[in-house]
Amino acid sequence: MEYTDAPTTEAPAAPTDMMPCPYCGHMLPNDAESCPNCDWTRAATETAEGQASDAVAVVLSVIPGLGHIYKGHKVLGAVLMLLGTPMAIGIAALTFTFTAGFGGLLLPLWWLGVMFHVYAIDDRVVPTEDEGEQY
Repeated sequence: MEYTDAPTTEAPAAPTDMMPCPYCGHMLPNDAESCPNCDWTRAATETAEGQASDAVAVVLSVIPGLGHIYKGHKVLGAVLMLLGTPMAIGIAALTFTFTAGFGGLLLPLWWLGVMFHVYAIDDRVVPTEDEGEQY
């Protein structure tokens, strides 16, 4: 008799004709065009290269929120662009006057924080399968 830690029965295999939704993880058929649980649609996640570049997103974040929109996070990008940046500028201007200029450091910290966030956040872009060279 041989000792093993392996389970005695095999686990059921996941269906190969299903894929998880890129936004919410709900299982969908491979040819699904949208998810019934969230606002994902296949056309919304396709880009020319199939995957968003972190470096391009960071460069686009010179305008806070634009890198998030590039990576597929449109609502967050719009909030950062329309609400977050004007608030950061206002708070930096207010603290600049009350702290003898040291509050001016808040605005570059805001931009760096947005750039680091867009670099670290996951894409909402579905990567395409690389089939390799066809002969």
